[in-house]
Amino acid sequence: MQRIKRAGYFVTHYVRSRLGEKRPVLGGVKLTHACNLKCAHCPFWKRESPSLEFDQAVSLLHKLHDMGVRLVILEGGEPFLWKSGDRGVRDLVNATKDLFFSVGITTNGTFPIEVDADIVWVSIDGLKKTHNTIRGNVFDRVMENIENSSHPNIYAHVTINRLNWREISNLVDFLSGRVQGITIQFHYPYEGVDGDDLLLPDYRRRDVLDQLILLKEEGYPISDSYACLEALKNNSWKCHPWMIASVEPDGTLTHGCYLKGRADISCDRCGFAAHTEISLAYSGVLESIWLGNKIFNKPRRTRPNA
Repeated sequence: MQRIKRAGYFVTHYVRSRLGEKRPVLGGVKLTHACNLKCAHCPFWKRESPSLEFDQAVSLLHKLHDMGVRLVILEGGEPFLWKSGDRGVRDLVNATKDLFFSVGITTNGTFPIEVDADIVWVSIDGLKKTHNTIRGNVFDRVMENIENSSHPNIYAHVTINRLNWREISNLVDFLSGRVQGITIQFHYPYEGVDGDDLLLPDYRRRDVLDQLILLKEEGYPISDSYACLEALKNNSWKCHPWMIASVEPDGTLTHGCYLKGRADISCDRCGFAAHTEISLAYSGVLESIWLGNKIFNKPRRTRPNA
């Protein structure tokens, strides 16, 4: 019944969008910019802003739902660090989970990964030495938290840049069997974050994508679709930014590109594979539609005391 409900919603959403009603379907909520790490490629830990209060976050999640969002991802900063009084991200997930078809969390993995979200993405940006160079001396703790977690749907998310591109194949091999799947994005040159120093040249990007395609063909758990990996080689995909909505830690809600209000938008430098995938799905690419169903349509977790 739930699968039929979801399918019906997305079919209706698609038809209405073709008639001019451009409503978002994917929402990202930055609960806070606060983080316990200072990653080389991330601009957000450098930004001062208030964190969302619990009731404010709940209200904004309801607004996203009213706008059309049915897939939501809680972000930071570090979401597991976020607190509002005595409540944290686990309480927020439980309070709003029934609003959405799927609730995900992105985390740096340094906190125990026990939460009733449907999906958890853990950022892993290289093998031990490289990951620690980019993120600080936390690799062993992150891998221990993944191993000790009871969550059945943990994905690794890799931001590819000049520091780690050479070892992506070895990293995929290392992560295989440790996580449910692996998703990628390419570093975007935010102002004040070593911009072009970390940005991978186009020809290197294509080399890495070819490696990922080969690894996927060999059966490694690369979750991004072939269509997405091919499209990212030269950004040969039509972006539909209206499919996305975002919330900032100060409560600002925006509709459009992930970078809107966060950085100068340069489409030729875009490496956000998730946005490539959702745009391809809207454009009718069956592989991307199937992938979204696979990732976001997992059976929901129930709490042990439920």
